[in-house]
Amino acid sequence: TYAPKLILLDISDINCIRDVAKEILNCYGCVDILINNASMKVKGAVQSISLELDKKIMDANYFGPITLTKAILPNMISRRTGQIVLINSIQGKIGIPFRAAYAASKHAAVGFFDCLRAEMEEFNISVSTVNPTFICSYHRQPAPGNWEASIWK
Repeated sequence: TYAPKLILLDISDINCIRDVAKEILNCYGCVDILINNASMKVKGAVQSISLELDKKIMDANYFGPITLTKAILPNMISRRTGQIVLINSIQGKIGIPFRAAYAASKHAAVGFFDCLRAEMEEFNISVSTVNPTFICSYHRQPAPGNWEASIWK
């Protein structure tokens, strides 16, 4: 048993993820179960959402989880054991109006983790994707016309 250690991570900051993974592995030696459960979303018409915000959503919902997974994966492969879980969204399977960036990022994550599941079978590493329906999450109400402030975390 290990004492818990709090390690802060902004999953949308791709540059710091490898360092955080290294810190975790240095502290505990391995990760038995990796649960990717971070998300960011925005509500708005496609033409109203900036490309910059689309990229932020993709970083948090797609590149963040795969970067963390890729950083932990070599340790799991060398031990030939582990479990990786992606808590995703039903919007990774279907798109709905005013959620294009979010749905696109979740679709991409499902595709990646589906492929990873097939590749990791030979190493006895389980990869699961959970796609819950709509959930209530923290939301900042934006000022009218300020879509950048309409980020759900």
